[in-house]
Amino acid sequence: MRKKLFRLYNGTDTTARLFRYGVLAFDLGTIAFFIISSLVPHTAWFYIADYSIAAVLSLDFAARLWISQRKGRHLMQPVVVADIVVILTLLMPVFLENFAFLRVIRVLRLLRSYHVLKELRKTSEFFKRNEEVVQSAVNLFVFIFLVTALVYVMQVRINPQIKNYVDALYFTVTTLTTTGFGDITMEGSTGRLLAVLIMVFGVALFLRLVQTIFRPQKVHKECDECGLKRHDSDAVHCKHCGAVMNIETEGEWH
Repeated sequence: MRKKLFRLYNGTDTTARLFRYGVLAFDLGTIAFFIISSLVPHTAWFYIADYSIAAVLSLDFAARLWISQRKGRHLMQPVVVADIVVILTLLMPVFLENFAFLRVIRVLRLLRSYHVLKELRKTSEFFKRNEEVVQSAVNLFVFIFLVTALVYVMQVRINPQIKNYVDALYFTVTTLTTTGFGDITMEGSTGRLLAVLIMVFGVALFLRLVQTIFRPQKVHKECDECGLKRHDSDAVHCKHCGAVMNIETEGEWH
């Protein structure tokens, strides 16, 4: 049984790939539940869904721990600590705010795993041509999602201006884009400290992520000599074989 589980989580056959895509779909569903739960009243159906997700995540957590060779080291991994926090908040929805958004960390890790990247490069010509742009777009989405979720869970109980995830998203985007209408502000010392951190570090990171989408650091042009396909945008020679590269650029204005 343990070997079968290990193959499901780490194997390369079709069954293992389908299983991992199923886990990925469930994680995306968990994230969607976090967003929807901020928009709808918490009726009996909400608590049924909440505890059901917690049960599935607990089984997933137990299975990963069981097949791990070094259980102590496994429990110290940031993504595993995030799983524990998610499960605890789902099991106590009345007392703790829903932290299901942290599952996006595992989604990001899975999307960057060797098996998934290798399969995407093999099956998707679009991904192969635009891998850096796609990964940058995913990073940007995850960054905005995490900042918004953090604003929401820290402010929803104390800030009357932030009633749901959409309000938190509005504040996050206006802050990151330096629009700053000022109609929504953070409450309390921790809220203002978070706003300062978003303005100081978040804006710079946001601009950097946007830049990598529209102006990737790498360009795709196959070297005629060695076949290397990814090069720096300003490369004159192939870094692998030294052959002269004729990469088209936008030029510089003087």
